[in-house]
Amino acid sequence: MPSKETHWPLFGLRVRTPRLELRYPDDDDGVALAELAARGIHDPDWMPFAITWTDVESPQLERNSLQHYWLLRAQWTADNWHLPMAVVVDGAIVGTQAVAAENFAQTRVAHTGSWLGRAHQGQGIGKEMRAAIVHLVFAGLGADIADSGAWHDNGPSLGVSRSLGYEENGEDIVMRRDVADRQIRLRLTRERWERQRRTDIEIEGLDPCRAMFGAV
Repeated sequence: MPSKETHWPLFGLRVRTPRLELRYPDDDDGVALAELAARGIHDPDWMPFAITWTDVESPQLERNSLQHYWLLRAQWTADNWHLPMAVVVDGAIVGTQAVAAENFAQTRVAHTGSWLGRAHQGQGIGKEMRAAIVHLVFAGLGADIADSGAWHDNGPSLGVSRSLGYEENGEDIVMRRDVADRQIRLRLTRERWERQRRTDIEIEGLDPCRAMFGAV
């Protein structure tokens, strides 16, 4: 009997490390992520995102979050995709690790972004989930470059990137809550990733998805 994975193979995609799992969120996971975000991601006096989506009050934040996941699904094409993976630790959803690309078949470049619920920060989960997504990007999809970015004062995010071999690749002046601020660009090449490639990360359900990523 056909399942949701039959028609939308991403529902079967998993990346597993000894500590956590990344999985493509269905609607139930989307609700869990929306509720987690509403409980807080960062100090209200500080903004880690270029798009200030966490400044919205509940219940509108949850509604916006669900619309975001639905929109990414509806707009997906092989030439322009955005993959939000729910981060699962001990059976509980603790955040999102995303990767996106345009014209991936030609550029072989993908961009990562993420967030963790405040109760789950400071435990090394951020580094582990980034390691999982770059494994998907390089080992699974055959990327040449993984890009990321963070505000100049986002020490934890910059620290995760540097610990995984990313190098600074310039900076941009971007609006942050209506004030111009400095965002650091970071880049991880396949060559640098290969130097510390892990052997304990597994990918499941990728083959039926390859055409969706432009990675055939």
